[in-house]
Amino acid sequence: MWISTIPYDEAEGELRAHYDRQARALGEPTEMTMAGSLHPALVAARLDLYAATEKCPSRLTPHQRNLISFVTSAINGTVHCMSQVTIKLRQTGLDDEAIAKLAADPDCFESLGLSPADTAMVRYASKLTRSPASVTEADVEELRAAGFDDLDIIDANSQCAHLN
Repeated sequence: MWISTIPYDEAEGELRAHYDRQARALGEPTEMTMAGSLHPALVAARLDLYAATEKCPSRLTPHQRNLISFVTSAINGTVHCMSQVTIKLRQTGLDDEAIAKLAADPDCFESLGLSPADTAMVRYASKLTRSPASVTEADVEELRAAGFDDLDIIDANSQCAHLN
């Protein structure tokens, strides 16, 4: 990290409470959380955003959420995020060979035998990560044609955004 942060073991008061909140879920605060440590309200806002995203009442399946998270993280080269999602992908049915292929080449999703809906969603997350300004109404219409409604699409955007 290139900026000063307050380590978990030195955090006090409000910041410590926020760190503890994330540690209860993940075992320890993430590097991204500690990046906001000089302004505890920022840490709280980020954690609230994560919680709101995770509780969105869309119809996205856990598998779709994990695919979005994994592909976004793979494109960005954030190995720590990929490692967290790998276990969840296994639990939702993606085998180790497919996970390894996706990690090595996030664009290989077309060849993994995913459902048409999953493929459309991963294609969208990939485009949103690589070139957000190039997303058009046609991309949203492709998702609708694959069976997603607007809340599903907003949820996918949020999943992707908090990993970008």
